[in-house]
Amino acid sequence: MTRVVPGGTPRSTSRKLGTIAAITLGGAATLAAVGFAGLTYAVARFIVTPAKTHHERIRIISVDRRARTVALTSTPDTRLPGRYGFHFDDGRGYARLGEIVHDNGDVVVRRVDAVDDGVLSSAKRGGLLGWYYRRPADLGLPFTEVRVDTPIGPAPAWLVPPVDAVPGDDTLGGRWAIIVHGRGVVRAETLRAVPSFREAGWASLVVSYRNDGEAPASDDHRYGLGLTEWADVEAAIDYATGHGATDIVLMGWSMGGALVLQTLLHSRHGDVIRGVVLESAVVDWRTTLRYQGDHLHLPMPMQDIVLSILGGPHLSAITGQAEPINFDALDLVSGADQITVPTLILHSDDDGFVPSTSAHALAKALPDLVHFEVFTVARHTKLWNIDPERFDRVIREWLGRLRPASGRTERSGRRSAAE
Repeated sequence: MTRVVPGGTPRSTSRKLGTIAAITLGGAATLAAVGFAGLTYAVARFIVTPAKTHHERIRIISVDRRARTVALTSTPDTRLPGRYGFHFDDGRGYARLGEIVHDNGDVVVRRVDAVDDGVLSSAKRGGLLGWYYRRPADLGLPFTEVRVDTPIGPAPAWLVPPVDAVPGDDTLGGRWAIIVHGRGVVRAETLRAVPSFREAGWASLVVSYRNDGEAPASDDHRYGLGLTEWADVEAAIDYATGHGATDIVLMGWSMGGALVLQTLLHSRHGDVIRGVVLESAVVDWRTTLRYQGDHLHLPMPMQDIVLSILGGPHLSAITGQAEPINFDALDLVSGADQITVPTLILHSDDDGFVPSTSAHALAKALPDLVHFEVFTVARHTKLWNIDPERFDRVIREWLGRLRPASGRTERSGRRSAAE
């Protein structure tokens, strides 16, 4: 006879229910653990893996050919003032978009300045780009296609002469800027800065680097977040000094900032590096990745594990990395005393991708070397787009305060930015 427990449930049934509940909860816990591990691995792998597809999440609602406008889904990026690039048809199409004509909160109508490739009116989705120009010719600038011999093979670069260069004369002068793009994009991102250097009398070498889709890929096909790519920037310095450069400024955008900072620390050419310009740059990867993890609502234990995977001598192999990421070496806030040249920081306090907190901390740590130009509204790497006049003026004025090589002085072991 089956005994009945208080409440009317047979004891044998109660035991069965308990067993089922334990199995169910155990299974759910196992699935949750598997899901946690899988998501953690995916996040870690994403950080160091170059993208192979174009993200085109902005819906194209309509195109008015007569008015030369396009209606897009309203997003924080499509609502930004200024001029932008816009890719569509999986990157095969490209348009240049101008100012906002109308925004009702759901739909943003922008002017179409030009459609360089593809048929915008037949596209359904696209992606907004911080850069506006794709090649130096779009700015009407003279340039030469050159190759930089990096440790893993030749990488393409654009060489733009200074405004005072004599046509037909191969001599570009001694002042060169080496300009480095960010993660997941190509060298076209940085063309917005070239006129500032050109007008100030500097040649510009706009470079590519390993795994960016233009330069050769590394054996592991993974980002080093600056720890490996800096060698390609060093190769660009070799090229510049081999062609007459005596004073070099390194400019890095986003992850490109991490590259030029690592170059500054390790270069054989420290005697010719005159200064550094950082645009929306990663100064400390831990802070940046924590910020992005919080934005994605990733729990702190998951963020801890992601950093452990990427930085672990054994765990990093599961993401395909040849070498682990040394986050201490990439922290140039804690390592601020290693920065010994005048530095210009351009960053928006509402960047939304790379927080400006590390930039503020670096400026506070090096008040004698760092000039910090704080923007707002601009979001990530869109400072020129928001205010091109201010962007150009700040760079030109900062370049004007740099002393030539023969005028360097030392102050407390650092090269002074003061004049």
